[in-house]
Amino acid sequence: MYLNNFKLDSKSGFSLLELMAVVLLIAIVAMMTMPLLQEQIAAREIEAIARRFIAHAHFARQQALHLGQPVYLAPISSDQWEAGWIVKSGCIGKPAKPDCIEKPWFSQGSIDPVYFKGGGKQFIDPNSGKKGILFNAAGAAKTAQGGFVANRLILGHSRAPDLERQMILGSGGRWRICDPARDAKRCH
Repeated sequence: MYLNNFKLDSKSGFSLLELMAVVLLIAIVAMMTMPLLQEQIAAREIEAIARRFIAHAHFARQQALHLGQPVYLAPISSDQWEAGWIVKSGCIGKPAKPDCIEKPWFSQGSIDPVYFKGGGKQFIDPNSGKKGILFNAAGAAKTAQGGFVANRLILGHSRAPDLERQMILGSGGRWRICDPARDAKRCH
């Protein structure tokens, strides 16, 4: 009934020029929002790596408590965190216990395009100069010489050079992820 009354003429619908104008506007809006989208993706990648690192640190601490011996979270190679890290129990310190067997549990490989920026002390033992976090049998983060480690690591992203997140280990053993662009007071 209604179809018979519907009349198709040259005035109904859109012209090709109008459709092209709409497509052009959508393309312009997409181009303007692309950098913001890239930055949000980079921020999520950084935060995912930070959460993974902290989860591995929690695991290392729990293993130290469970086993009653030191557990180490350290860079895989050449004291560079970017290459990844490993969690291992270990005969760390002097002298090593005779019943202590070094056992690697798991490791994280390269984290590219996320990287560790300079700054912070990066959990460098002031006595040995090596990077890493040693959790003693009581679960405390200590240096090889027994000093407490309150420290931070700063993460960046290769596609968003101004973006950073700080992973901070406080004196009570609590970790937090800090965004210096939003909460500068908490990051220092």
